[in-house]
Amino acid sequence: MIYNIKNNGLIIFLIAIISAIIFIPFIGNCPLFDWDEINFAECAREMVVSGNYSHVQLNYRPFWEKPPFFIWLQALSMNVFGVNEFAARFPNALCSIVSLISIYLAGKKFSSIKFGVVWSFIYASTLLPHLYFKSGIIDPWFNLFIILSLYNCISFLNNPQSQKEIINAISAGVFLGLAVLTKGPAALIIVGLTLLAYLIWSKQLKLISNKSFIVFITTTLLVSGSWFLVEWLSGNANVISEFIDYQIRLFQTEDSGHSGPFIYHFVILLIGCFPASLIFIGAYLRYKNLTPFQKLFRKIFVCLFWVVLILFSIVKTKIVHYSSICYFPLTFIATIGIVNYFEELKFNALQKILYWVISILITVAFIALSFISFLKPYIINSGLVKDDFALQNLNAEVNWSGYEFIIPLLFLLATVLIFKSIQQHKIKLLYYGLILNLLFINAIILVFVPKIEQYSQHAAIEFYKSCSTKDCYVETHGFKSYAYLFYSNRQPKHYENKNQKKIIEEILNDWEKNGISRLSGYPGANLYWMEHYPIDRPAYIVSKQTSEAELLSNPEIKKLYSKNGFSFFVKLPTDTAK
Repeated sequence: MIYNIKNNGLIIFLIAIISAIIFIPFIGNCPLFDWDEINFAECAREMVVSGNYSHVQLNYRPFWEKPPFFIWLQALSMNVFGVNEFAARFPNALCSIVSLISIYLAGKKFSSIKFGVVWSFIYASTLLPHLYFKSGIIDPWFNLFIILSLYNCISFLNNPQSQKEIINAISAGVFLGLAVLTKGPAALIIVGLTLLAYLIWSKQLKLISNKSFIVFITTTLLVSGSWFLVEWLSGNANVISEFIDYQIRLFQTEDSGHSGPFIYHFVILLIGCFPASLIFIGAYLRYKNLTPFQKLFRKIFVCLFWVVLILFSIVKTKIVHYSSICYFPLTFIATIGIVNYFEELKFNALQKILYWVISILITVAFIALSFISFLKPYIINSGLVKDDFALQNLNAEVNWSGYEFIIPLLFLLATVLIFKSIQQHKIKLLYYGLILNLLFINAIILVFVPKIEQYSQHAAIEFYKSCSTKDCYVETHGFKSYAYLFYSNRQPKHYENKNQKKIIEEILNDWEKNGISRLSGYPGANLYWMEHYPIDRPAYIVSKQTSEAELLSNPEIKKLYSKNGFSFFVKLPTDTAK
C-alpha cells in the first residue's frame, strides 16, 4: 500500500498523479447540467466575452448572487482551454488534487501517514465527493477553503503561544476570506458556529479574546471584504446591498422551488456517501483512546458536521450541495474507525438492515435504469408517473448496449466485500471494496450520466447549439434556464437594441413594484418583449410541450418542431423594429 512508503514528498506526488488520472480525463464528455453548473459557466463565459473581470455578470447585467473567486477560476480556464465543458469543470478537477493532498497532510498530522492515505482514499471513493470533483459547481473549492481555515484554527488552538500561532491565525483568516469570496457569508456563519460550538463544548470561551483569534478575525475581514470594497469604490454599492439581501432571503425562503423535509440532508448524506456513512455511524462513538490533540481535532470536525447538518436542515431552501461540507468530517470519523478501531468495528442489527436496504436499492435502481429502453413503455402506460414532461422526456432515443447492468453489479460486489471486511475484520477486503466502488463511480459518470442527460435536456441543448451560429435572440418560455445563454453563445449585441432596452426597463420597473427583483425578472421581461413587440432579428423560443399553449395562440410565432418534451418556436423580425 502507498502508506508503507516513508518518503512524504513521494506520497504527495503519487496522490497528485493518481488524482489527476482519476479526475481530469473525460470531464468534458457530457454537456453541463442546467442550473448551477451552467449558471457559473455562463458567468465565466460572459467575463471572457466582455473582458469585464471586476464583477460577476449574467445576461451581461450585474449578477449579485455569488462573489467572483470561482468564476475567475473558470474564466481563467476558458482563456486556456476555450469556452467548453472541460474548461468549466477543470477548476474542480484541480481542486480534487489539492483537496486529497490536504486531506492526506491533515490526516498525517492527526495520526499517521496511514491515516492520511486511508482518509484521502475513502474520500475519493465516495460517490458525492467524487462526483463534485467532476462537476462545474462552486462547492468543492468553498468546502476546501473552510476545511483549511478550520485546520489552521486547530493548529493555533492546539499550540497557543507557539512560534507559528500568528502564522496559523493569519492562514485561517486568509482561507476563510477566500471561502467568503467563493460563495458568500455562509462561510462566516459555518466557521463561526463551528468554533463557537467547540469552545462551548470545551469550556474555553475565554480563548476568543486571545490575540490569535483577533488576528484570525481581522485577516478574515480584510480578505473577504477586499472585493466588496473594490466594488463599493467603483460605484457598485447596489450590487453589495442586493447580494446581502439575496443571502438573507436564501436562509428565510424556499429559493427556486428547492424545498424539502427537515431530514432531507440526513438522507442525502446517508445514501450519497454510502457505505462511508454507515462506517461513520459505527465509528462515531469510538474515540476514548485518542490523544488530547486528536480529541481537539475530532471535536472541531464533529462540531462542523452537526452545525452544517442542522443549519441547512433548518434553512428552507434544500439543495444537495448545501450539506457537502459534511463529506469531510463524515469520512474523517469513518477513517478513525477503520485505522484506530478496526478490530472493534461492527454493525449492529439495525445498521446491518440499513446497510443492505441501501445497497440493494442503489443496485436495483441502476440495473433498472440500464434497462430503461425496455421498461419505458410500461412506465409510460402505468400511470405511476404524473409529470407529463418527464414522460415526454422518456421518448428520447438513447442507445443502450444492454450490458450496462454489469456496472451496478460492481457496486454490489463492493458492498459485499466492505461488509465482510467490517464483520470479519479483514482490512484488505475493505480496500478491494473501495477500489471496486471507485471503479463503479467512474463507470457511472462515464456511461450512465451522458445517457441520463440525453433524456433530461439534450434536445434543448442541441437546439441552443444550433442557434450559436445565428444572429438571433433566444429565450425560454415557462421554465427557467441558463443553458440557452451558454450554448447559444449570447453576445452583448443581443442586448443593445434601443427599443428592447426601453421596453424591458419599463416592464422591470413595473414588476419591481410587485416585489420581483430586476435580476430574476430580466429573462421574463426579455421574453415578453420578444413575444409581443417588433424585433430586429429572429427570436427563437423554447418551451416545454406542457406549457406551449400561449405560444401557439400568438399568430406571429411559428412552431418549428417538438422533441422529447420540448417545443421550439421562431418569431421573424419586422421592419418596424429597426
